[in-house]
Amino acid sequence: MKILITGTSRGIGKAIAELFLKKGHEVFGIDREEASIEDKSYTHYRMDIRDYDRLPDIEGINILINNAGTQNGDDIDINLKALIHITEKYGVQKNIRSILNIGSASAHTGSEFPEYCASKGGVMAYTKNTAMRVASFGATCNSLDPGGVLTPLNECVINDKKLWEQIMEETPLKRWASAEEIAQWAYFLTVVNTFCTGQSIIVDGGECIKHNFVWKD
Repeated sequence: MKILITGTSRGIGKAIAELFLKKGHEVFGIDREEASIEDKSYTHYRMDIRDYDRLPDIEGINILINNAGTQNGDDIDINLKALIHITEKYGVQKNIRSILNIGSASAHTGSEFPEYCASKGGVMAYTKNTAMRVASFGATCNSLDPGGVLTPLNECVINDKKLWEQIMEETPLKRWASAEEIAQWAYFLTVVNTFCTGQSIIVDGGECIKHNFVWKD
């Protein structure tokens, strides 16, 4: 199948692209950085997804994975507005089989930077809207909403011993996911899954169920 993934130069996007390549798919990547994947079945477009007039013409995409995003900087423009534009261009068409938006557990909890939470909350609503429209093609659309993931974007807290200890207190499984674990979920929701649609799947190691219940002994 023909797979288009945004944000493929590192982290979750790179892990997803590598998994699909391993499974024998043709993968197209869009990222502001140079390609970090070398594979004969991989085509890389170096550009900003907000440059709508420069987006390449790629016909017949079967799976679209909107992974590119930012945190605490142009969040709504990149995480939401550009995601919508990419989806309308490549995803809402007769060849589509599945669309997956990489959201965030913060969309459910509100526990992060204001614009980031707002942008990811918008992704949740847009996912449902898109799911209704691509259903006529027999396609699914969901969002995958991770909690903490071990990526370069999060190194500022991963490498801070004090902050990391505090984070682990809020994570029942006492660890964060690897990018490869999130990639497995992405593959499942787009290739294996054929019936779940319009849903936001939280994969956060139990952060959202942490209750911090305090009572007198």
